[in-house]
Amino acid sequence: MRFIAVDLETANPRMSSICQSGIVVFEDGREVAADARLVDPRDYFDPYNVAVHGITEEDVRGAPRFSDLHGWLCQQTRGQIVACHTHFDRVALGQACGLHRLEPLPCNWLDTAQVARRAWSDVAHSGYGLSKLARRFGIKFEHHDALHDARTAGLILLRAMEETGFDVAQWVE
Repeated sequence: MRFIAVDLETANPRMSSICQSGIVVFEDGREVAADARLVDPRDYFDPYNVAVHGITEEDVRGAPRFSDLHGWLCQQTRGQIVACHTHFDRVALGQACGLHRLEPLPCNWLDTAQVARRAWSDVAHSGYGLSKLARRFGIKFEHHDALHDARTAGLILLRAMEETGFDVAQWVE
């Protein structure tokens, strides 16, 4: 059983303004690889977004642009199940691909917020946010750091699989 958890941070309200990516690979119920990369969105940094994640224009100066990372992202996700918490990351990647006229990532998406809502009836309507679920399961993380958020989403998916007996492929179905 293998899946990849992804999280992104954006520079401003435009979802295509990706300024950080985090990817964590899980195999057989454990983390086997992780990578975080700063991305220069070539766009402005909104003070609200900076206050959320702490990434500034100076931090990404000289970092690769999204179009430079696209090939690497495709390599990491090709034919894989890619988990993210809520639709934000899937949509942001889609919009960034569209903005740069690049092909969408070649993967199958799985929303871990939807998984949580189905795995635990008490969070079906509220309480399925990443930080609330992390607190519930004793997962320590730095919220709004793409690598930490990706890892946490993956760990929540592992908990849901353990709780329900469904493997990652069954959750995709």
